[in-house]
Parts: sequence; structure tokens; C-alpha cells
Amino acid sequence: MLSNGRLTAFLATANARRSKAFYRGKLRLRFVSEDKFALLFDCKGVPLRIQKVETLKPHSFTALGWQVRGLRRVMAGLVKRGVVFERYSFLKQDDEGVWLAPSGTRVAWFKDPDGNLLSVSESGSA
Repeated sequence: MLSNGRLTAFLATANARRSKAFYRGKLRLRFVSEDKFALLFDCKGVPLRIQKVETLKPHSFTALGWQVRGLRRVMAGLVKRGVVFERYSFLKQDDEGVWLAPSGTRVAWFKDPDGNLLSVSESGSA
């Protein structure tokens, strides 16, 4: 039933202007539209709706992530645009903040202006 449906990703923001600048400017996502309820971005065919809310308490876990090729190159580009990668004392991360998962996948995390935890990862087989 749902396996044939098209997935939509959702996040929330308490400051739409700041989120729009971050997702369009720093992450370079294609901005589609804005209404009084949400910002809409296109992520390679997957709609990302960033819902406008009065207040937001972000989760402590990853809310959204991208699988990429050339993780270090992607990270360097994000850093140049002002993205700061997270460091966690409970994970063994390298100097750039990359964690090597048991599966061989490399993962790094960063936050959006509302504190939503986002990630970039590259499969060990990529």
C-alpha cells in the first residue's frame, strides 16, 4: 500500500526566514515555495516540508540525513558556507568529526538554525 506512495520529508522551524536562508544558501537545496504553513524544498525529487511552528524543541537524534559520494568534499563545501559539524564524546570521530560505523559507513552530523540534527553519510562500499 504505502510502498507505492511517494515519500515526503518533514522538519519544523520556529524561524522560517532563517531556515529558508540556511537550507537554500548553506545546503543549496532547491527552494520550491512558501506559504503560511511551511517552506517547501526539493531534495532530488523528494519534497522537504519545513513546517512553521511557534516553538520547537528539537529531538536529540538525527531528523534528516543525506547519503553522498565524496563525504569529505561535501563536508568541506558545507564548512566553507558556515556549517559546523558536531562532536560527540561518546563516539570515536576523526579530526573532521566523521564517525566510522560498524557497517563501514562514514557519518558526520550538523544542526540547522533550529537545532534539528542533520547528517551526511557515505556508504563503506561507495
